[in-house]
Amino acid sequence: MKFLSITLPTHIREKLSRYQFEISHIIIIFIVLISFQIALIFLQKTTLNNFLRDTQRWFQKYYAERLALVATTSVEMLFENQQRQRVQREGSDITMAYALNVIMKQQRIHRSVDDISLFLVKGNNIYIVDSGLKLAAFFNGTLQPTHNQYTGDHEAGLRLFVTEQESMRKNERILSVVTQEKTFDVLVPFVPDGEYLGVLYMRVTPDFSFLTSEIQASFDKVFLIITLLILGGLVGIFIVSSRAVQERNRVQEQLFKEHEQNLERQIRLEKESLFTKRIYHTHHKAEKIMGFIKEDVRKMNPHNLNELKHRVITYSNFISRIIYDMKWYDQDINTIVNPMFKTNVNAVIEFIVKHVFLRISSKNEMFELKLDLDPSLPLVHVNEFTVWEILEPLIQNSIDHCGVPFVTIKIKTYHDKQTDISYITIEDNGNGIAPELLEVNENGVKKLFLEHETTKKLYSVHSGYGCYIAHQLAVGKCGWHLDAENLPGKGCRFTIVIQH
Repeated sequence: MKFLSITLPTHIREKLSRYQFEISHIIIIFIVLISFQIALIFLQKTTLNNFLRDTQRWFQKYYAERLALVATTSVEMLFENQQRQRVQREGSDITMAYALNVIMKQQRIHRSVDDISLFLVKGNNIYIVDSGLKLAAFFNGTLQPTHNQYTGDHEAGLRLFVTEQESMRKNERILSVVTQEKTFDVLVPFVPDGEYLGVLYMRVTPDFSFLTSEIQASFDKVFLIITLLILGGLVGIFIVSSRAVQERNRVQEQLFKEHEQNLERQIRLEKESLFTKRIYHTHHKAEKIMGFIKEDVRKMNPHNLNELKHRVITYSNFISRIIYDMKWYDQDINTIVNPMFKTNVNAVIEFIVKHVFLRISSKNEMFELKLDLDPSLPLVHVNEFTVWEILEPLIQNSIDHCGVPFVTIKIKTYHDKQTDISYITIEDNGNGIAPELLEVNENGVKKLFLEHETTKKLYSVHSGYGCYIAHQLAVGKCGWHLDAENLPGKGCRFTIVIQH
């Protein structure tokens, strides 16, 4: 790795660093290279075998024809010599027979020669001469013709000669026919003293397998050596690459651990930040509720004691909930959603409207609240003051951001018994929500429910948390569905869907 970083230019190293190679990639490259090498070797070996086979076939034919030609030349010389000697001395027949036997014996010594004989033509008869005695008998006129009988030791040659007799007489050229791709039947014109007398027939099966075996063995050795060298190089590359990948994996693992720690730290800081913002957002509510408690305590008398006591206890419980929230920035889910909680949503809405919003002195000049509550709405297993923290910011949002001098807010609850789903809607007749705040991000959350999103003209450091906190509690903690939309005519609507 250090060597590469030193030798490679910077721009090349930057390009290479974009690609992440794993051990599996190196193994695939390893297998592909070996497969290509094996395929190449087999292709080369097939090509070599084809070349050797073609070369051997050509050389076999050449060898057979040359062997037959040499034998024919020897017999012709013997034939011519014996014709001259017959008139000079007696005993020439024995000498001729002995010489022909020697010539044919020398040819049969070759392992590749299967048959050799002379096919002589006299008149319309064919004579077979395969020994010196038969040649002497031919000269003496005592040799019997074959009468075209194709049986015997020279059957294949005789059949071939009879078939090609006319062409051999006219052309006087060597004829060779291959059978079974390895045996050659060769006919060589027999023309002593320039006179055509017949043919010399040889059946030759040249065997050069020892040569091809040696060539193939040498090729296999070269193939083995090349393969071992390539395999050794690939194994070396694999070892070096695997160590480099292991080193990179160790570094990545350390980076992942550090990244995980940073994420945990960031999540903790975000939770603490959210906790601080939530407390800051609710402190003015606590101040307002404490003012209501003080006012109710001052108004207490024997006639309204029971009513004020219930109201003060509810206010106090809300303050206690705020104080409890200040203790933990990551609340236990059981303190929010629990089967032991049996909260009447309609009662919470009535209390918030009557004893929080309607206690404001300027209510008659700013807003009007209308309730349409379904008495069949089931109880929910959510803490009463969590429901309060969800509904109160949404109602307050319709008051603060209506954009009109006087707004009418309608709060409605409805329960669908067939689907067992409850609906809570908060709608107003204000100017509605800005279209950009209704855009959905990549997580499917509308911009209105994100941090620091507000329609207030004068931005504050801690503005834009009301709808955000309501969405975090309703969707993130309670598992409800919260949505916001503009009405067709004028105003907007918040809808809470509760699946029982």
